[in-house]
Amino acid sequence: MVRKKLTWKQLLIGGGVVIMLLADLTFYIWYQSESVRLGYRIHELELKVEQLKEEIKKLETRKAALLSPERIDRLAREELNLTDPKPEQVIFENLIEK
Repeated sequence: MVRKKLTWKQLLIGGGVVIMLLADLTFYIWYQSESVRLGYRIHELELKVEQLKEEIKKLETRKAALLSPERIDRLAREELNLTDPKPEQVIFENLIEK
């Protein structure tokens, strides 16, 4: 069997094709791995958002409990020793001018 010799031009074209195929394969593998990595990152961030939403709900509940009028009234009476004003301590101001 006689082997045909390749010219430099044919070798360069063949090498270029091989390099292009390797570059395409490398890009494809990189693209797939980036897609998977970004998918994991998105999932992590979605979990973080859910945790933060739960924390916000807990904080809003605590805020409502701390600002409840019953609690404020109890603290004013027990810790600050405040009482209801006596009728003579209340001053009504006439806001309507004659």
